[in-house]
Amino acid sequence: MLRSSAQIFAALGDETRLRLIAVLCAGSAMSIAQLTAGTEITRQSVTQHLQVLANAGLLRDVKVGRERLWAFEPAHFDEARRALERSRSSGITRC
Repeated sequence: MLRSSAQIFAALGDETRLRLIAVLCAGSAMSIAQLTAGTEITRQSVTQHLQVLANAGLLRDVKVGRERLWAFEPAHFDEARRALERSRSSGITRC
């Protein structure tokens, strides 16, 4: 299971994506315009980061009218967390 979580860990290995996850975890679904408001990150860049997170199963998008909203999808994140906990409890404590 840890191996299947590699895509999640890779997606979370970027500071911008971690910030996006933190913002989306703290609230409801948001548009790209909302996610880029007050930042210097372009909409195109955020779109690419959101797609990486969605491909890893960490986000889902919902079309509302002409707008696309992004929301945190905790199931895969929880699965990766459980994989780490199992590997720790099975004696893997050091690299």
